[in-house]
Parts: sequence; C-alpha cells; structure tokens
Amino acid sequence: MRYSAQALFIRHTLEKLTKKISDTLRNLRKEKGWSLDKASIETSVSKAMLGQIERGESSPTIATLWKIASGFQTSFSSFIEESPNNDIIEYRSGSPKQLHPDDTKIRVMPIFSFDKYLDFEVFIIELLPGCEHLSPPHKGGVIEHIIVVEGEIEVLVSGKWTRIKTGEGLRFNADQEHGYRNLSDKKAVFHDMIHYPKN
Repeated sequence: MRYSAQALFIRHTLEKLTKKISDTLRNLRKEKGWSLDKASIETSVSKAMLGQIERGESSPTIATLWKIASGFQTSFSSFIEESPNNDIIEYRSGSPKQLHPDDTKIRVMPIFSFDKYLDFEVFIIELLPGCEHLSPPHKGGVIEHIIVVEGEIEVLVSGKWTRIKTGEGLRFNADQEHGYRNLSDKKAVFHDMIHYPKN
C-alpha cells in the first residue's frame, strides 16, 4: 500500500507523539511510585487503557489526555513538548505540533508549552464546523482564558453555553466540566491560556 506524502507525515507525527505521551506517562508514574491501579483511580482512566498508552499501543484522545494530566497534577502540554528553558521563546505561524493530527474536527496546538516558572501554557485551538468538545474538570485552581481570533464559538461553563465572537474573550475556573463548540459553517480559532496554581 502506498501512502501520500501528507499521510506519511501525519503517521510519523502521530508515532512521535504517541512515544512522547507513553514516555511521559511512564516517567510520571515512576516518580510518584504509583501502580497502574493507583493511576487509574487518580485519573479516572481504566487500567487497561493506561497500560496501552504506556506501551505505545494506543494514542489517547484529547479528553483522555486531559484526565491523565489532571490526575497526575501536571500540565497538558508536558505530554506534547518539553518545558521551555530559554529567556526568549519564539512562536511562528505553522510551527506548533498538532495533537492528534488525524482528528477531523479539532486541532490543538501548543503555542507556548508549560512554563514551570510562570505556571501557564498557551494553545491555539481550531474547531471545524459542527465540532463540540467537552473537557473534564481540571484540578482545583486551574483557570482558562479564552480569546477568539477567528469566527465564533460557544463555551460551556457552569452548565451554560456562552457565545464568544472574534476579538472577545472569557475567563473561567476550569475545575469543572467545560467545553467548546462551533455551531457555524466556518472554522473557528481561539487562543487558550491555561494558568495552574502554585504547588
């Protein structure tokens, strides 16, 4: 079977990402001295699924990865990229790695990965028409700042969907179930800055 250049790129990117997630999960579990059973309790992800992820046999969905990050009380982007250690971090269009490059509805890409000194990370998120993404609660004290840069989205906070248009923003406590959806017929893009409490 022959693959196109784009298909090969997506496959290679996904393989690298799966390995990074696998290695990060294994290292975090060893650092905490947790068994798979303990990790399953803390993350609300099944022991079988955690084992598959750790062995590199499965790539978790965005929602599952959020559960794992929250359970281990670590940042989401730590599973995708290393924390920056330079005084100047540069972002250029087209440079971020995409989480789940084969996903047809949502694209999550870190602009600035987790900064352990400032306790925040920034993502650019694209929602294609009809996309609805629900996120599990993050740990207490986590705050999200949403700024729409293209189109319009609705954000679920406190059980209510709130519409946000280009140039508008919303800040909310993310230690509750929340979500994002695009009900329009055009792509929507927003920046998501996530601030973590000091340990």
